[in-house]
This record gives sequence, C-alpha cells and structure tokens, in this order.
Amino acid sequence: MTPLEIVEEFISALERKDMNAAISLLAEDCEYDNVPMGKIFGAENVREMLGPMIENCSNVDWPVHRSSSNGNLVFNERLDRFEMNGAWIEIPVCGVWEVVDEKITLWRDYFDLATYRNQLP
Repeated sequence: MTPLEIVEEFISALERKDMNAAISLLAEDCEYDNVPMGKIFGAENVREMLGPMIENCSNVDWPVHRSSSNGNLVFNERLDRFEMNGAWIEIPVCGVWEVVDEKITLWRDYFDLATYRNQLP
C-alpha cells in the first residue's frame, strides 16, 4: 500500500471503531502529536489514549476534504466527527503523517482545542 492508502485505511478503521486494525497500522514507537494537547509515543499509548473516546462514540466519521502525499509524507484536511450521547462533536483538523515501511511513524493533528471543548456536554 502507498502511504496515502495506509493513512486512508487508518482513518477507515477508526470510523469502523476497529482499534485493533487502526493500531496495526502504527509503528510500535510512533509519535502521535495532538498539537494542542501534547505528544505521546508508542502504538499502545495511542490505543490507551484514543480507544476509550472511540469506544464511547456511537458513530465516528472523519470525512477527508483534501489530501496530498509526497514520498512518505501525507497531508490531509478533514472534519473529525464523533457522535456521543446523540449529539455530534465536529472538529476541523489538518493532519500530517509520515509512513515508513508501511507503518505510520508520525501522526500530527492541528486543531482548535476551544472548538472541541465548546461542544462537550
């Protein structure tokens, strides 16, 4: 798979709420930089951080509006949507991804934290 296809499959796995499939696409020592909230390192730490949020959603939808790739880098602009307790939280996001040997080694998301917090119940 190309780096773009790997990122697309990762997003698709999260939309299906299949954490095992998503985590399998991350390098063991990956860097996840959720810019306004900080960095974590390691696929299992990503699972521990993101898993409960995904599991608490009745639906996850991350439509990608634009994407581009160059070599092992992928950039995308998307709307991360999480349905919780019958209401949708929507966060515009720009993502930067690095893929090495068919594994995501870097996932960096830029978004406005206040936009997220203002939608929480």
